[in-house]
Amino acid sequence: MSSDTCLDDRKVTILKAIIKTYLETGEPVGSRTISKYSELKLSSATIRNEMSDLEEMGYILQPHTSAGRIPSDKGYRFYVDQIMQEKDNEVTEFKEMMVQKVDKLELVLKKMAQALASNTNYAAMISGPSYHKTKIKFIQLSKLEKTKLLVVVVVEGNIIRNAMIDINEELRDEQVLNLNILLNSSLNGLTIEEINLDIISRLKSDAGIHSQVVELVLNEVATAIRAGEEDLQIYTSGATNIFKYPELSEGDKASQLISTLEHKELLQEFVSEVNAGAEEESGIQVYIGDESPVQSMKDCSVVTANYDLGGGLRGTIGIIGPKRMDYEKVLGTLRNLMSQLDTAFKKDER
Repeated sequence: MSSDTCLDDRKVTILKAIIKTYLETGEPVGSRTISKYSELKLSSATIRNEMSDLEEMGYILQPHTSAGRIPSDKGYRFYVDQIMQEKDNEVTEFKEMMVQKVDKLELVLKKMAQALASNTNYAAMISGPSYHKTKIKFIQLSKLEKTKLLVVVVVEGNIIRNAMIDINEELRDEQVLNLNILLNSSLNGLTIEEINLDIISRLKSDAGIHSQVVELVLNEVATAIRAGEEDLQIYTSGATNIFKYPELSEGDKASQLISTLEHKELLQEFVSEVNAGAEEESGIQVYIGDESPVQSMKDCSVVTANYDLGGGLRGTIGIIGPKRMDYEKVLGTLRNLMSQLDTAFKKDER
C-alpha cells in the first residue's frame, strides 16, 4: 500500500470532497457528484481514475452494491489529521495574535492609570480585560488512548483550554469525527448562557450512546469560558495622592485605603461588584460614600466606567478621591480615556 506522500493536492481535494459528501448524505459517493465541486474543474473520467487510485491506496472503499465509494478508516484518519493540523495552525495564530495584543494592552493600561492619577490628582485603577458573554469558537476532540480524549476549546478572546477526559468507552476515529461535527455545529457561536437545557438535551440525544462524552466535554467548555474571568490584572497609580486630602488622611483612613489599592483580591471584588451592578455595559457610574461596595472606600467617592475592546473583552476604569472631587473634570477625563482605548484597539482591527 502506498504511503501518504503519494497523495498529491488533487487526490487530497477529491478525498476531502468524498468524505464531506458522505458525511452529509450517508450515501456512497460517485464521480459525477464529485465533478460538481467547482474548485475541481475535472472531468468525471479523470475523477474516476483518481478514485481508483485512492481505493487502491486504501483511503476509500466501494460497497459491493454501489458504484459509489465511502471512506475507509484510513481515509477518515487522514481527514481528521488534516482538520487537526489546520486547527492547530489556527490556534497557533490565535496565540501569537493574543500575546501581541496583551503585551500592548498591558503597557497602554499602565500608562493610562498613571495619566489618570496625574491628570485628576486622585488615585486611579484600571482592570485588564476579562471576557463577558464569551462565545465558543471551536471545539476539537482527539483520541489519545483507548479511553482518553484530548479536548481543545477555543473561545472568543482566543482563550484556549486543553483538557484530558477519561471516558468509559472506546471510540473509533469515525465516531470521534462525528462527535466533533455534532459539537461544533451545535455550539459554535453560542455563549455559556445560551447553552440551555434544551440544547444540552438535544446534543445528548443526537450523541446517542456517547451522551456521557458530550456531558464531559460541556464541563470543559464551561470551565474554558470562565477561565477568562479568573486571573484579573489590575493596574493602580496615584495612591499617595490620598494624602493630599485631610478628610481621607486622618487616622487610619489613608493607610486602609492605600492597603485596598495594593490588594488585588479586594480590587477584584470591587470590579466584580461594579460589573454586577452596571446598568449599562459601558456607562459611567458614581459611588458616593456608603454606596461603595468596598468598606475601606466608604469615606470616598469612586467614579467607574466600563471600557469595551470588542470581541467580549471588557474592563473597568476607576477613580478614587474625596467626596468633594471635581466630578466634571473626572467624568470628562474618563470619557476621553474610553475614547482613546476604543481608538487604540477597536479601530486597528477594522
